[in-house]
Amino acid sequence: MRIVLFAPEIAPNAGNVARLCAATGTELHLIEPLGFRLDDAQLKRAGMDYWQWVQWKTWRDWQTFEQSLPSEARIWLIESDGPKTYAEVQYAAADYLVFGSEGRGLPNILMERHPKSWVRIPMMKEESRSLNLSNCAALVLYEALRQQGFPGEV
Repeated sequence: MRIVLFAPEIAPNAGNVARLCAATGTELHLIEPLGFRLDDAQLKRAGMDYWQWVQWKTWRDWQTFEQSLPSEARIWLIESDGPKTYAEVQYAAADYLVFGSEGRGLPNILMERHPKSWVRIPMMKEESRSLNLSNCAALVLYEALRQQGFPGEV
């Protein structure tokens, strides 16, 4: 599995996602622009000493990232108002779970280009606009891993 953070803004969130990736053997892809520096102390602190086990890569923009995808790769755009929930998807090991920035989410053009790949996390209260980025990544990733029988579980 792979997690993609599109223009993440908050270093501790990215660090928490990195720790999630280390614990699950999931690749992490960071799409610029980043709202922090890669040597940010809060990024390193949130990722703790797990960074050494994270397979990660930064990309200068979405186009460069998308052009690098293997032909069998599928992307899932996790964003509010998606036509189906993340739990209605059948995930595969080669999938990419894409999350937008904390303040802006994903650009609308991505959902327009990939409408069948757009999924949401259900919200139960109308006044709740969103969940924390790292919580969203954990929810969706663990559902995908559950469907695959938690490969590599120790």
